Amino acid sequence: MEKMTKPERSWAFYDWANSAYAIVVVTAIFPLYFKSAATEAGISSSASTAYWGYANSFATLIVSILAPLLGTIADFRGFKKRFFTFFASLGIIFTLLLAVVPNDQWLILLGCFILTSVGFAGANIFYDAFLVDVTSEDRMNRISSNGFALGYIGSTIPFIISIAIIILAQQGIIPLSVGIASQIAFVITALWWGLFTIPLLKNVEQKYYAERVPNPVSTSFKKLFKTLKNIKAYRALFLFLLAYFFYIDGVHTILTMSTAYGKDLGIGDSTLLIVLFLVQVVAAPFTVLFGKLGQKFSEKKMIGVAIFVYIIICIYAFFLKTALDFWILAMLVASVQGGIQALSRSYFAKLIPKESSNEFFGFYNIFGRVAAIAGPTLVGATAHITGNTNSGVLSLVILFVIGGALLIRVPDQVKFESE
Repeated sequence: MEKMTKPERSWAFYDWANSAYAIVVVTAIFPLYFKSAATEAGISSSASTAYWGYANSFATLIVSILAPLLGTIADFRGFKKRFFTFFASLGIIFTLLLAVVPNDQWLILLGCFILTSVGFAGANIFYDAFLVDVTSEDRMNRISSNGFALGYIGSTIPFIISIAIIILAQQGIIPLSVGIASQIAFVITALWWGLFTIPLLKNVEQKYYAERVPNPVSTSFKKLFKTLKNIKAYRALFLFLLAYFFYIDGVHTILTMSTAYGKDLGIGDSTLLIVLFLVQVVAAPFTVLFGKLGQKFSEKKMIGVAIFVYIIICIYAFFLKTALDFWILAMLVASVQGGIQALSRSYFAKLIPKESSNEFFGFYNIFGRVAAIAGPTLVGATAHITGNTNSGVLSLVILFVIGGALLIRVPDQVKFESE
C-alpha cells in the first residue's frame, strides 16, 4: 500500500474504524443474534429474515430523506465535521446499547439497530465528502481504495476477537452464554469504531467550503432547489447516479442479506462466520488491485467489470444449495465488493464541484441508500410470502444489467460542473 500523507492516512483509518460495525453488526454476528432472539420469541425463520430486511430499508429511508439537505448545509464552513461527529457518535452509542438490551426484546433490538445504521450511514456522507479535502484528483482512486482495503483488514481484528469469544462460549471453555459473548462483541465493535475515529477528528479539516451565511438552513433549501432546478447542467452526473442507483442496490442487498440468506439455507453459524472472515481478508488486496487498475484503465471500465462479475454472482446464487456453493459465491463477492464501492466513490469525487462536495455526496448517498431499500425489501417480502428466500435472488440481475447499461451511456472525460 502506497505511502499516504497524514490527512490521507487519518481519513482512510475511518474505514478501518467503522468497517468493524459493518461486518459485526450489519453482516455477521448481530443478524445471527437477532434471528436467535426472534426464534425464541416464536417468530419463523422467513418472517425474521423479512423483518431484518424491513429494518435495513427503514434505516436507509431515514438517511435518504436527511442526506441532501444536511449535505447542503455541511458545505458551509465548519459544518462538515460537526455533522460527521454527530452521526458517528449516534452509531457508536447505539452499538453499545445493543449489548444491554435483553435478547428477548427483539423489537427493541431492531430499533437500536436502526439507529446504529442511521449513524453509520449518516457519518459516511460526510466521511466520503472529506475525500476531496484530503487528497488530489490524481490520487483519489488509490486513497479511496486504500481506505476500503484498510477497512477490510482492520475489521478482521475485532471480528476475530469476537468470534473467538463466541466459540469459547459455545464450547463451554469460558463461563459465558453465546448471547453474552455476542453482546461483548458489540461492545468491542463500538470501542473500536470510536477509538479509530479520533485520527480523522484530529487531522482532517474541511478545505473546500462556502462561507457561512446568517440563515444556513433556509439558504441550503434554496441552494438545493437551485441544483434540482438546474439539473440539466448536471445531466451526465445524474446519469451516473442513476446507474449507481441500480447497481449499488444489488451490491448492498447481497451485503446486508447474505448472512440471513445463508442461515435460511441451513449453513451453520460457525461456517458463516468463517466465510465472512475470509471475505474480509480476500477483499483487501482485490480492492487495492481495483484502485490500481482504475488508475490504468479508468474507473468507469473497472466498475463495468465488477458489475459483470456481480451478474454472474446473482445467477450462481439462484442455484445455491450447498456450503461449497456458498464458499464459491463468497469469494466471488470478495473479489469485487470493495473495488466497485471504492471506485464509485473516487469517480464521483472527481466529477463534482469540490466546494459543493457535501451537497453532491448527499445526492450520492440518497441514490445509494434509497436504492438499498428496494433490494432488501424485495428479498424480504418474497421470503415472507413464499417462505423461500431463493425465489427473489435472480431478480437482482435486472438491477445490475440496468446499472451497467446506464453506466455505458455516461460520457467519458466530462467535468460535471454548472456553468
